[in-house]
Amino acid sequence: MSTKSVTLVRVYIKEGDKDSDHHDLMRSIFKLLHEQHKVHGVTVFRGVAGFGSKGEVHADDLLRLNVHLPLVLEFFDEPEVVEAVLPRIQEMVPPGHIVYWSAQCGCN
Repeated sequence: MSTKSVTLVRVYIKEGDKDSDHHDLMRSIFKLLHEQHKVHGVTVFRGVAGFGSKGEVHADDLLRLNVHLPLVLEFFDEPEVVEAVLPRIQEMVPPGHIVYWSAQCGCN
């Protein structure tokens, strides 16, 4: 098995976040990655609880009807592909909500 270098990206948002056109932000990012840039695999994780830099807790609680649970979109691809899509995602989410790093992908 050989390996190749990839860039792994995580984007942290919340349910209910909207893009600049007032569309669901998660769906807009997902569509950008899937349809326009055709990145290798995207996974969206829904958290059961979390808080951000402002310290506001978001949790799955039956007593709260309007919960905005944390979402993490994770994807990886060749560094060139990530470099092409990252500026667009950075325009869509607040500063500090994207982390990325180099990784190795096992290939057949």
